[in-house]
Amino acid sequence: MKSTQSILYMIFSVIAFSLMNTVVKYLNDFSAYQLLLFRSVGTLFFTIPLLVKAKVSILGNNKVLLLSRGLAGVVSLTCFFQSLNYLALGTSVSLRYTSPIFAAIFAFVFLKEKIKPIQWFLFLVAFSGVLIIKGFGGNVNTIGLAFIMMSAISLGLIFVLIRKMGNNEHPLVIINYFMVMAFVFGGLMSINIWKNPTPEEWAMLLSLGVFGYVGQLYLTKAFQSDETSVIAPLKYLEVIFMLVIGAFWFDEVYNLWTLLGVFLIMVGLVYNIYLKKSQR
Repeated sequence: MKSTQSILYMIFSVIAFSLMNTVVKYLNDFSAYQLLLFRSVGTLFFTIPLLVKAKVSILGNNKVLLLSRGLAGVVSLTCFFQSLNYLALGTSVSLRYTSPIFAAIFAFVFLKEKIKPIQWFLFLVAFSGVLIIKGFGGNVNTIGLAFIMMSAISLGLIFVLIRKMGNNEHPLVIINYFMVMAFVFGGLMSINIWKNPTPEEWAMLLSLGVFGYVGQLYLTKAFQSDETSVIAPLKYLEVIFMLVIGAFWFDEVYNLWTLLGVFLIMVGLVYNIYLKKSQR
């Protein structure tokens, strides 16, 4: 039951982040810092009142882990937004999905979580599916590549930090640390490059925080509920949701290579979950 619940949490998170990525695609005229600022404002609108209502200490318990998670979140999201200035959205999203590999490595080193060789192979199978779906294209900008790999590494670290905190921290406290740090950093960096949004753009910018809040909340709950090696690979499902959104929203057409990629992702994910559950 615990595994089923954590998997559902992760699926809800993936849907929300997919919608957020879709909005970001429409707003690429704005700087990464302004996008980060609005991402945080929309989420803080939820977290602060909820924390006050629940009478939960905003400062939390383990401030070092909370600050580390917040910093890693700011780095990961900023680098992801920055990479979109140099790489195609598909390339950036694909490369960012190397994060579960880094998460598994970090969990193996710092949390002593055991990962069988077959699971490493399944991670590779799932990752190869992502590459088949999106591909690297003819030329990959070096600066963009550096940004997106830093985003992936930071995201992998986030998974492990949340797992390390376990249930000792309220999910809203973890999210709030991240968003406050993002608000301060994004706001300061946006001062000299601010672009005035239209009414429609205001709505879309603020929606980033709403989708981000829902995604972050269920992401946190998922990693607090189960092992990193079970939950982290489920992030690959975001690629599938992006494919569905692309088909119905952007009229994208998928060929047999894309379907093969989806198949490899599902095989890698489902079999990895089966292996982990069979060990219990």
